[in-house]
Amino acid sequence: MDFNDTSEEAAFRAEARAFLEAHVAPLEPGQRASFETEDPQTVEAAQHWQALKKDNGWACLTWPVEYGGRGARPIESVIWNQEEARFRVPPNIFGIGIGMLGPTLMAHGTPEQRERYLQKMARGDEIWCQLFSEPGAGSDLAGLQTSAVRDGGDWRINGQKIWTSGAHFCRWGMIVTRTDPTAEKHDGLTYFIVDMKAPGVEIRPIRQINGGANFNQVFFSDVRVPDANRVDAVGNGWRVSMTTLLNERASVGGAGGGGLGVRDLIRLAGQLEIDGRPALEDSHVRQRIADFYVRLRGVQHTGNRTLTALSRGQTPGPEASISKLVTAPLAQQLASFAIELQSLAGGEMAASGFQDGYLGSPGMRIAAGTDEILRNILAERVLGLPREPRMDKGIPFKDIPTGTA
Repeated sequence: MDFNDTSEEAAFRAEARAFLEAHVAPLEPGQRASFETEDPQTVEAAQHWQALKKDNGWACLTWPVEYGGRGARPIESVIWNQEEARFRVPPNIFGIGIGMLGPTLMAHGTPEQRERYLQKMARGDEIWCQLFSEPGAGSDLAGLQTSAVRDGGDWRINGQKIWTSGAHFCRWGMIVTRTDPTAEKHDGLTYFIVDMKAPGVEIRPIRQINGGANFNQVFFSDVRVPDANRVDAVGNGWRVSMTTLLNERASVGGAGGGGLGVRDLIRLAGQLEIDGRPALEDSHVRQRIADFYVRLRGVQHTGNRTLTALSRGQTPGPEASISKLVTAPLAQQLASFAIELQSLAGGEMAASGFQDGYLGSPGMRIAAGTDEILRNILAERVLGLPREPRMDKGIPFKDIPTGTA
């Protein structure tokens, strides 16, 4: 494992930093960029920043040049993200499109689809969302019931999707639907590009416990989608969806947990008092902080294996799934301890940001695959353990019992 940049990587890092310093303000130590993601002005600022990056060769770095990227190595994308995190830039509202749906179009889309959508996606002119989860089909995505029925040269989509991030400001979405209920549940699915402004699309924000409303319910009532917007063959939607989900888990796992961390916890403990003394002097508090530090450093070094593989031009192993499985519950535990610490100190809660983390962190244990799904992936595909038995195998989807008789 090599922690140092090569000479080529160091030159790339210096070039990236010079561009950032010329266009945005750096963050002070301990400072975080603060934006309200539901604010239309934030969306506009994010689009402006994305366009500036695209026009100067800093957007979609690993994408092929013909699709709007730079053809850079994955390690260079990592370096850019590390440097960009040091500056006050708008939130990345393009991650779903650029990180997941763009690569899906490159792998499964037609030449016409790639020409029509990828350049505008890369520049941020058109924002995309992912329409997968349903009230009755989350972890078991193949159990979805949203239907698409042929109607001449179009398809009519009916159904409901849920937990759709950013649907309220997106122009396009990618949706997986059921086109053949007589086939087995994994075989009767088809994947489409859908216009989020089309008649029959209704978007209802979901107000979360932390006050945010970035997630949405999306209802489809006889929404017409041209067959030209179908991605890959009819009935091949599961394979296309797996391409999307593999990119999702890599991007979420590789993020390494961008929330509040040990340094923020140390800073908070230095500001609070327990029994008239700084909380940081309490042996129990110090022990807990040390435990969080050790565990997070373990995750960091596991992630460094990915960086080392990327730097050498190799394909990373299962580290992204491991990191996501560990960091999501760890972030929840860290935020919970910070809340407990503030309660022990008495008085009003400090404006530390841990409250938002405490309320929002459980969602990260669901996004991009639940803890249970990731454990199954690691057990089956890494450790080679037997697969879980499937009771629905060989049964047409329409005949699978639902438990709602």
